[in-house]
Amino acid sequence: MAATQVEKANRFRALHASCFVIANAWDAGSARILAGVGFAALATSSGAAAGMLGRRDGMITREESLAHARAVLEATDLPVSADLEKGFGDAPEDAALTIRMAGEIGLVGGSIEDATGNPQKPLYDAGLAQERIAAAVEAARRMSFPFTLTARAEGFIRGNPDLDDTIKRLQAFEAAGADVLMAPGLPDLAAVRTVCSSLSKPFNFMAGIKGKSFSVPELAQAGVKRVSLATSLYRAAMTGLLAAAREVKEKGSLGYVDTTMPTPELNGFMGG
Repeated sequence: MAATQVEKANRFRALHASCFVIANAWDAGSARILAGVGFAALATSSGAAAGMLGRRDGMITREESLAHARAVLEATDLPVSADLEKGFGDAPEDAALTIRMAGEIGLVGGSIEDATGNPQKPLYDAGLAQERIAAAVEAARRMSFPFTLTARAEGFIRGNPDLDDTIKRLQAFEAAGADVLMAPGLPDLAAVRTVCSSLSKPFNFMAGIKGKSFSVPELAQAGVKRVSLATSLYRAAMTGLLAAAREVKEKGSLGYVDTTMPTPELNGFMGG
C-alpha cells in the first residue's frame, strides 16, 4: 500500500534526527534508480530541472518546476523535497503561493532562497528575505501535515562570501520558523562547523562543488544533519553522455559500451 503524504512527511522529518544524504533526481527513471540504490528521500534540483528542458538554472517557471517535481515524486514511494528557487516571484506572497502549491501536488518539503536572480542585486535585503521565509513558513503551517521548509542563504555562491552575514541571515530564517537551514558554497569544514554551531535547527550542506565537498562522516562530525547532492548526479550522468558521444564522433569507437549498465540491470530499477 502506498504511503500517505502524512506518513512521508513524518518519515522525512524524522530523518533529520541524524545525518543523512538526500539524493537529487532529475526524472522518473533516475528517481527509481536512486530509490533502488537505497536512498531514504529524494529532492529535485533547479539546475537539473532546467537542464532537462535544455535551459540554464533559473530559467524555468513555477509550473514547469512543479511538473518536474511531480514526475519525481510519482516515480517512487519516497518522501520528496523540491528546490523551489526564490519561490518564482519577489514578494512574500509569491513564496507562500509556491509552497502551498508544492504541498498540493504531494511534496513534503521545499526550499526558498534569498537570491533575487538579478545580477545587479543578487540578494534580497535581509529584512525582505526574512519576510519571504516567514510567508513561506505560514503557508507550510496551514497544511494538514508537517511540510519541511528549508531556507537558503545564497551569499557564498552569489558574490557575497561573507560568513557573518550568512549566519545572520540563517539565524533570521530560523527565527521566522524555517525547519532546515542551508547555505550553499561554504568553503571548508571550519565554516560548516561554525554555521552548525550557530543554529539550533538542522543544517543542510550542499555537496557537488569541486574542492568544497566533504565526506558524509566529516560533515556529520561538523554538525550537518542533511547532505544534498544538488546537480552533481545529473552532471555525472551528462559527463558520461558527453564522453561517450565524443568517443563515437571523434574516434569512431564504441569502447564506452563495455562499461555501461546492461539493459536487464537497468530494467530492474524500472516499474512496469
